[in-house]
Amino acid sequence: MPNQEKDEQVYEIALNLLPKIGPSVYRSIIAYTGSAKLFFEMPLGKLAKIPRINKNLLALREHKNEFLKDADSILQNCIKKDIDIITFSNKNFPQRLKGLDDCPMVLFKRGNINFNPRRTIGIVGTRNITDYGKSITKKIVEDLTPYQPTIISGLAYGVDIEAHRSALQQELPTLAVLGSSVNQIYPSVHHHTAEAMLEEGGLLSEFPPGTVMHPTNFPKRNRIIAGLSDALIVVEAAKKGGALITAEIAYSYNKEVFAVPGNLQATYSEGCNHLIKSMKASIYTGPKDLEECLGWSKETLQNEAPNLWDLSKFEVEDQEIITLLQAKKEVEIDLLALALNTSVSTLAIRLLNLEFEGFIQSLPGKRYRLKMT
Repeated sequence: MPNQEKDEQVYEIALNLLPKIGPSVYRSIIAYTGSAKLFFEMPLGKLAKIPRINKNLLALREHKNEFLKDADSILQNCIKKDIDIITFSNKNFPQRLKGLDDCPMVLFKRGNINFNPRRTIGIVGTRNITDYGKSITKKIVEDLTPYQPTIISGLAYGVDIEAHRSALQQELPTLAVLGSSVNQIYPSVHHHTAEAMLEEGGLLSEFPPGTVMHPTNFPKRNRIIAGLSDALIVVEAAKKGGALITAEIAYSYNKEVFAVPGNLQATYSEGCNHLIKSMKASIYTGPKDLEECLGWSKETLQNEAPNLWDLSKFEVEDQEIITLLQAKKEVEIDLLALALNTSVSTLAIRLLNLEFEGFIQSLPGKRYRLKMT
């Protein structure tokens, strides 16, 4: 890693360590300063003019040496343990997460996973899986194989581990989002499966090495599973539990949620049946359900073009803007500025030119979208 890139990474980690900074404030800081490093070096008077910056945050900036020291320790620990760090401004950061209000700003990963694949499916459910649940989970993954999605789950007991193992059997990439650090496999009995996933998949966490595991970590990781999934399938679930939390989050993100219906007298079908009854999930009957909702097709998989525009006629900076807008329906200007590593003022000029030329449309709340595709 070049020293300049490593240096900036330390500052981004340090910024993420600031208490209660939150994604919206983090984005605003980067968008208006241009980089995390400038936040720590810019005069306080200028920082105070940035939207969402308050006195408490400015006071924390006075302790920057402590945060930078902790950030460098995290970086060195990750290098030692062969863990990759992906910050929000990194080009490889998951695009599916970037538009979420509670998006993590720093991620840690092991493996060769592509965080921006064409298709993703999350599969979750009870830890107390039944024989029926096992067979259904395996069947779902087998049926999805022609569509070549990345299978996402949480490496937990029950439905999670069955989904990962089925994906490995079908040679599909599979990603586990952990409630622990990526070098601390939990539960430990799934260590062998986790290692097998690294070649064509991987492990992902927002918790750095050395993080003490806490029950609250797992609901947090559920939002990442939901955010990364084009659609979420709940196989078996009781009335309460992590799978229902993940489904609720996916529903709030406007993701497609499916539930496998079950026996009305079975405890671990109550959650799925409730999701269907409350219309927060559609009944999953087979891969055709996904084809209809997501517009998937086995026949066109290899021929689908990632870009619908001829980008060659645009300047490089405008190509980057259009590419990002293709990945999202609507994007805020500060989020665009952060993703493109440029200032809001510079970006605003380019957006205005693209709008005048009829390529993009401005929306209330300083949001933008493509006008034609």
